[in-house]
Amino acid sequence: MSSFCTVINCMDGRMQLPVNRFLQKRFNAEHVDTITAPGPNLILAQGEDLTAIDAIMRCIEISVGKHGSTSIAIVGHEDCAGNPTEKGEQFIHLRLAYDRIHDAFPDCEVTTLWVTVKGRIEEVPFGHT
Repeated sequence: MSSFCTVINCMDGRMQLPVNRFLQKRFNAEHVDTITAPGPNLILAQGEDLTAIDAIMRCIEISVGKHGSTSIAIVGHEDCAGNPTEKGEQFIHLRLAYDRIHDAFPDCEVTTLWVTVKGRIEEVPFGHT
């Protein structure tokens, strides 16, 4: 069992427990290093808030470098106050966020998740070819 995986999740408290439980099983991890921001998929996709992006990247570097995480998930979710757009638009943001994180951490497995307000989680694969 890998000790740690990493998640870039929305600060929305409804997302924390279902996502962490899902990732513990998905990555066979005991611990989930959780990086939160309002609508992080939008922040990473737009690339405009460099302070927020730098903070996210520093947290990932610690998770990977100090905790040995080799798996990173990025979350988008229904009814997001930080990214109040429809699912299809958020999938575009997830794709762009995926590309940014995958490019920065090419040795890590990166995945994206879509979560409903009822806690249903869908993995959205964007794997590089």
